[in-house]
Amino acid sequence: MELGVPLQDSNKFNIFALSKANIRTLHITWFAFFMTFVVWLGLGPLMPFIKEALLLTDQQAKVLLILNVAMTIPSRIIVGMLVDKFGPRILFSSILVLGGLISIAFAWAGSYESLAILRFLSGFIGAGFVVGIRMIGEWFPAKQTGLAQGIYGGWGNFGSAGAAVSLPFIAAAMGGDDGWRYAITFASVAAIAYGAFYYTVARNTPRGSTYFKPAKTGAMEVTSGKDLVLYMLMNIPLFLALGLLAWKLSPLNMGLISASTAIIIYIALALIYAVQAWKIWQVNSHVLKEAVPAMQQYKFKQVAILNWAYFVTFGTELAVVSVLALFYVEWFDIPKVSAALLAGVYPFINLFARPGGGWISDIIGRKRTLIIAFAGITASFLILGTVDKSWPIWMVVGMTIIGGIFSKAGSGAVYAMVPLIQRRMTGQIAGMTGAFGNVGAVLFLTVNSLISYDQFFLFIGIVSVVVVGLILIFLEEPKGQIAETLPDGTVQMIDVK
Repeated sequence: MELGVPLQDSNKFNIFALSKANIRTLHITWFAFFMTFVVWLGLGPLMPFIKEALLLTDQQAKVLLILNVAMTIPSRIIVGMLVDKFGPRILFSSILVLGGLISIAFAWAGSYESLAILRFLSGFIGAGFVVGIRMIGEWFPAKQTGLAQGIYGGWGNFGSAGAAVSLPFIAAAMGGDDGWRYAITFASVAAIAYGAFYYTVARNTPRGSTYFKPAKTGAMEVTSGKDLVLYMLMNIPLFLALGLLAWKLSPLNMGLISASTAIIIYIALALIYAVQAWKIWQVNSHVLKEAVPAMQQYKFKQVAILNWAYFVTFGTELAVVSVLALFYVEWFDIPKVSAALLAGVYPFINLFARPGGGWISDIIGRKRTLIIAFAGITASFLILGTVDKSWPIWMVVGMTIIGGIFSKAGSGAVYAMVPLIQRRMTGQIAGMTGAFGNVGAVLFLTVNSLISYDQFFLFIGIVSVVVVGLILIFLEEPKGQIAETLPDGTVQMIDVK
């Protein structure tokens, strides 16, 4: 079958109205995202099994968790550009199939070095999230985008919970040292099959609609000299995060790579950044000579603040869900399967928290929702920063749930705003914002590998305080209009308020 029914131009949003092509597209797309997260983040709940079977040290296990999110940083930038150019249908299908194959190779790797390399490569499957942001943006009008993106992101993110409540049971049922290998293989084969299905049924746009593409590729377009400088500066943390990973693996820390290899990586990252800065200049230097037409202008600071907001919201989510199972086992002596189930509660709340954040954003505004979410993140993790082993487990789980509700609602609010900045570059904006979420995860997971769990939670709370200050001072509520393509193919300017 093919999703060829025109977009229904209605203010009503009924998630069960499967006769509407946009609702069907939402469902098949959030499930594609769900499958990428099952494969990608299944590592966290399976880590106690992998660690025991392969006799890994604490540091080796934590390095695998960091490697799992590192590749997603450049991948989301690249995929954001590719989806704007080629469309989400082919990109999502390719990511599911290729990611599944790499994950199978990881499952049957024979050495720690092979595990590390393949887990690093597997991280690119996390870029699938960016693809769906563009797809949903094409199928839903501006006044529904918060709720639609929230459902997409929240229900798709639930893939980490799906992994937590299923893969450990498969690993335990298979038994022996290879149980985790069978669990990962099962999930990967399912992802490959769904990738083929998605390519068969998905469409990039409603029939008769235009797929807007950026005028230039290779870098995001900006519209002023100040924005050009800010764009170059905002690329630096992406490379610093990868440099931080190299440091973690160097003789100064883990010793998994040599000092000369680490230096080569640092030089390569510097050169790649120089090339990227030159490409940004090539694409945008004209803004210093001539004014950009008013209809094409936007403020890049909006992108920058959303980047830092997602750095905290999704960075926190990814880091916490990666460490919770080990945290419960090591601090509270919880059995491995029970710990995985308790950890699975944290991503489970994505089902309602992230859509809730998007829905509230549609009603009371994007900035106000972000401020409320960050107030909750700050308070929750500052309290968790006082945790010790005498706390009852129900209290610890409860506080992580509260912190998770606010962080996931904040992620929903971020992506309720992303498609309203510059439509033709939604994929690139979503990619850069998503990459910053992984930068946050790399930083938080690296900090977790160096300090105790209570200090890790406290660090998250402190970073949240800084970012909410940026939101209060610099973020502006979206206003004006964006182009919407109607079912008859005509383009109409729609108020985003």
